[in-house]
Amino acid sequence: MTSPSSPSPGTPPPAAPPPRKGPPKALFIGLGAVVVGALVAGGFFLGKRSASTVGDSGPTGPLMSGSRSGPAEAGATVEGLPTPTESEMEVPGSSAPPAFWVDVLRPRKVRGALASNAWLKAQLDQPLGKGFVGGWSAFLGSTGEDLKGNFKGAVLDLMAGQVLDTPFRVVWFAGDARASTPAVIVPAPSSAATSAYDALDAVASRSTLKAKSCPAAGVAGATAPADGFVLKRWLVAEQTLWAGKVADRLVLARHPLAVLQGLCTELAELKPRSDTVDLELTFQPDANGREAQLFAYVLGLQPGTRLQFGVEGDRLVGRGIAGELLDGVTRLDTAPLSDQLLKLVPEDTPVVLALQLKLPQTLSTETLKAYWQPGGAKEGARTRQIAVVWTPRGDPALAPELAILWSRVEDAPALKELFSGGHTTLTQAEACDHVVLASSVAELERMRGACAGKVPNLLNAAGPVVAGWRAPGSVTFGVNTGRLLSGLTMDGFLSESQVGRNTPMPKAAPPEIEAARRELESLPYLGLRGTVQGESLVPGGFGS
Repeated sequence: MTSPSSPSPGTPPPAAPPPRKGPPKALFIGLGAVVVGALVAGGFFLGKRSASTVGDSGPTGPLMSGSRSGPAEAGATVEGLPTPTESEMEVPGSSAPPAFWVDVLRPRKVRGALASNAWLKAQLDQPLGKGFVGGWSAFLGSTGEDLKGNFKGAVLDLMAGQVLDTPFRVVWFAGDARASTPAVIVPAPSSAATSAYDALDAVASRSTLKAKSCPAAGVAGATAPADGFVLKRWLVAEQTLWAGKVADRLVLARHPLAVLQGLCTELAELKPRSDTVDLELTFQPDANGREAQLFAYVLGLQPGTRLQFGVEGDRLVGRGIAGELLDGVTRLDTAPLSDQLLKLVPEDTPVVLALQLKLPQTLSTETLKAYWQPGGAKEGARTRQIAVVWTPRGDPALAPELAILWSRVEDAPALKELFSGGHTTLTQAEACDHVVLASSVAELERMRGACAGKVPNLLNAAGPVVAGWRAPGSVTFGVNTGRLLSGLTMDGFLSESQVGRNTPMPKAAPPEIEAARRELESLPYLGLRGTVQGESLVPGGFGS
């Protein structure tokens, strides 16, 4: 095992691939939070439906991004804005691999759920929703009549009802920060999607970049058209969106480099794998740094492990964790989590990851190295129940809040040695018949308080959540979405506060921040479980 920030020199498996630059090291623990954020964003981008058709423009009205006289024409100028320009794009010398992505497999079903969700509709009229949407409200609310475009209805309806009406992917790329902004990729766009794209391009395009090729070392088979890639800068209501299209896809993103990467990346056909799975988040450890690669190797997981979600009525529910195991490797066991471990986890913990991990009977650098060798002896392995308890912070200046709960107290001396020497010093103690390795004394005391019953623990959670954590599984992942987003909101507010000698840290948040936090805390608990069966993880979900 390794410390949260740096692997112990003796423990990495010999076959582990070389490190690569990618998103933050704790990302693999918090992927569920990404799903939540993406779906909250979808509340605005996909949440409304109305009749929106590409055709003759309707009555004219004031322009959101300027004014023009006469009917809309491709390439026509807008008064008060610069003349559209064209320039060459400097293509990066290396490609950025996809780090993780969300596949929206049934857009209409997801859009219908978002549109009918009473909580979401109410929040879009409150400071919480307005603050989240920000300047994009004017962009998406602009109509074809406002823009004198060749479509009716709002830009939102055009995008959601036609461009994003078939399965699409939202992908985050590793490496260059400019490419790490998410790109929306619509594979094999329909004629309606292409017409909608062209209609918006005709009134929103302000400049063009041309890229002669894909980034060097790109995916085999991803080649540029004969005249290169054409990337369009769309501007509506002072908000910019970049777009590009080729024969087999449309791509939208906030940065042109993300669009180029989206046009060049390999993309398999998107189709539902199950009647009950409507969204999937796929994690690619090779693109997320050495710690993520090591984590997947230790668990014996092949690349492409998926977190699956479904829609029931107007709610998002967890369907489970699905994936394939490495050939001939079974490092995960199946068992229910003990009540002693669940007592250690405070009930309001935002993110929990629990594992049933097989390890050598006696832990040491030498035994782990031999165990992780390809073909290493697995006789005498013993299962440890391990839980990673994590509180993400909304301000990078704040120290991480993390704890590792280990079921076998006899491993305490070995754990002290294995987790020493990293950039983060862990505080180690025993509680509830477990070893606790915490990022701080305060975090350790939280675990002790939960064990002693001084604060609610996971056994005090809602009945379906407790039953889900007690069910037999191999990998179990839980996200307390309400606590997670509430905490990030408060951290974000405090990080924006101008604190100084004459302006001390505020003792309380403004009423609108507290109201937003209360609304967020009403969101449900999402639980996902993967259970080893043969050479695969069989998914299962639970929640409040």
